[in-house]
Amino acid sequence: MPKTMRRDSGGGLRTLPEAIGRGLVAGAAGTVVITAITMAEGKFGGKEESTAPADAVEKVLEVEHTSEKGQTKLSNVAHWGYGTGLGAARGVIGALGLRGPVATLLHFGMVWGSALVMLPSLDVAPPASQWGGKELSVDAFRHLAYAATVSAVYEMLDD
Repeated sequence: MPKTMRRDSGGGLRTLPEAIGRGLVAGAAGTVVITAITMAEGKFGGKEESTAPADAVEKVLEVEHTSEKGQTKLSNVAHWGYGTGLGAARGVIGALGLRGPVATLLHFGMVWGSALVMLPSLDVAPPASQWGGKELSVDAFRHLAYAATVSAVYEMLDD
């Protein structure tokens, strides 16, 4: 049987597209969690909303926002699209037969690692080496909460 399929408990086959679909749903749930954490940081910690998602989209697509409201909308669309889309990676991990803490940590490493590399490479955030320990820890916590939520929802949908 190819690695993209495995038998489920009912004897049927679980395909890669099904796993990716579950991952996308789980990615949306994880995005709810990371959004809530970020909103709480803004409300209780006085942290400003990040423009990095919009800045990244503008760099990649070579477009510019025309207003602050436009930048906020673009940032939200990018944030939700990226967070939901990264759930597909968790689906692939699940389709390969990985579950539990191993799958969660692998997904966390992929998600946080890509953010730490991608945003500085697009010149929309400084490299992690220039962040303070507190900022790095908070960012790691946000991404771990995202990955843990995605994994929990994915595995619930996969059972």
